[in-house]
Amino acid sequence: MKILKFLPLLFVMLLTFSTTSMATLNSASEINKDANDALRTFYQEVKGSKKYLEHAKAYLVIPDIKEVGFFVGGKYGEGALRVGNSTKAYYSITSASVGFQMGAQQYSMVIAFTSDAALNKFLLLEDDEWETDVDGKIAIAEWNSKEELDDVDFDDDMVAFVFDSTGMMGSFTMEGTKFERIKP
Repeated sequence: MKILKFLPLLFVMLLTFSTTSMATLNSASEINKDANDALRTFYQEVKGSKKYLEHAKAYLVIPDIKEVGFFVGGKYGEGALRVGNSTKAYYSITSASVGFQMGAQQYSMVIAFTSDAALNKFLLLEDDEWETDVDGKIAIAEWNSKEELDDVDFDDDMVAFVFDSTGMMGSFTMEGTKFERIKP
């Protein structure tokens, strides 16, 4: 019975360890190089994606998100916020989750801001962080390989594209995601 009292503490310690062990602050030049590589892959994998991003107000490229979980999980990645082809700031994504989950995966993500309101809300971060579950919703894009991205209307101010995925992660969890401005 005493061991049950310490399980929550053990889960918090494991989560902290797993998330901080994934966090390695890269330099600005490394983040930009990795973001450029991720964009090249994105343009190759998703028809019309380059044109779609040219029409977006801005986009956040997170080239390498690592996610692991075994009942308690976390993910971390660093990326560049771009307006046009110019990097304006750097951000990290951190997430913690608890629930039935197992596995590890690595992937890239691009979040397109399609309205000035969504971009301004993201840029006006209080304490330099923004939590998706409180302040906004990001639609995960779904399309098939036969359609072009510029033919798809997502009807959302922020659309996320997940691509270049390796590994496998199965989960049914409660999760919170935080974006934080970093200074590499």
